[in-house]
Amino acid sequence: MTRSLPVEGASPAGAAPVPHAEVGRPSPRRLAVLNASSRVMLRLLPRLPDAVKRLLLGRRTVTIDGNTLDTTLQFMLTAQRSAGISGLVASDDVDVARTQLRTLSAMIDAGIVVGVRDTSVPGPAGPLPARHYTPVSGTSGDPALLVFFHGGGFVVGDLDTHDDLCRLICRDAGVQVLAIDYRLAPEHPAPAAIDDCYAAYRWALEHAGELGADPARVAVGGDSAGGNLSAVVCQLARQDGVPLPVLQLLIYPATNFAADTRSKTLFADGFFLTKRDMDWFRDNYLAGSPLALDDPRISPLLAEDLSGLPPAMVLTGGFDPLRDEGNQYADALAAAGVPVDHRQFGPLVHGFANFFPLGGASATGTAEMVSALRAHLSRAAGSR
Repeated sequence: MTRSLPVEGASPAGAAPVPHAEVGRPSPRRLAVLNASSRVMLRLLPRLPDAVKRLLLGRRTVTIDGNTLDTTLQFMLTAQRSAGISGLVASDDVDVARTQLRTLSAMIDAGIVVGVRDTSVPGPAGPLPARHYTPVSGTSGDPALLVFFHGGGFVVGDLDTHDDLCRLICRDAGVQVLAIDYRLAPEHPAPAAIDDCYAAYRWALEHAGELGADPARVAVGGDSAGGNLSAVVCQLARQDGVPLPVLQLLIYPATNFAADTRSKTLFADGFFLTKRDMDWFRDNYLAGSPLALDDPRISPLLAEDLSGLPPAMVLTGGFDPLRDEGNQYADALAAAGVPVDHRQFGPLVHGFANFFPLGGASATGTAEMVSALRAHLSRAAGSR
């Protein structure tokens, strides 16, 4: 028999969050120990049957707002917490945080084979590193092109941290992916990342044919911060009269920095992305920026008019602090007459698309996302 388990940072449906003492950032020595144990755990997790995971967890479940946390993710989060790690950001030192995310990402290797070529595209402040993925089989004609902007709070993340996800999308959706390594804060506060992503999209529009992709089927997408940037790129393209993407793929996007939501309170700690992480990302992204929190280039949900934007796929997780603002953006787009395919995956946390190699509901949810992406882009071909 399952039962709801109150966990730190959250409570059963309808209840206020349980107060707790948040775990701090780990020391370098603790990080080294964490990496050694994480390497073992991440290799073991996909091989452990759910029954064994549940047994090790004491057969407890975490249920909030009617959603029950995926067993694999519950096991991962419990192990993370036991190691003294609270969230996504491992250190307030930006260089350490970036290195740690790359280190952990390298431990999750899905072994997906596609064509991969490192390249660059012109940016407003110089060349932008990029990575071009091409399917090796299973496509006929020129495939669609997805211009992909990685997540990481505008501060961490790069081409390597999202390599597995881009490979999966390329292989299983049968599309080309052009991943963009935009400038990061705090060295380059907003609107640097926005300017880079918009320039990269416009370049892709003009050069899709040279890449071997269908120039009439260029989409944009990204996760978290990358979802935010994708939404903003679509709004800028509409504003400037630039041809719109055929689709915007918004994976648990940040859409409103100017307001709190219930999900930000419920999942403030203990579910991978924490309030401390989000505050750190925000402060770094906007330090020295001329843009305010309520500027639509920062908070696309707050744009006065969302009509005329391209069709959207919006994915949210039931245990994600960004859940509600992602849901709100999907609803606002639909209310403005934009075609929206909105899917909320109840058992999942922020970052689930990067956790697909671990199995469980992350793998199932990401597979559904990629399958739907393939279908949407195939229909876009038929409508041209």
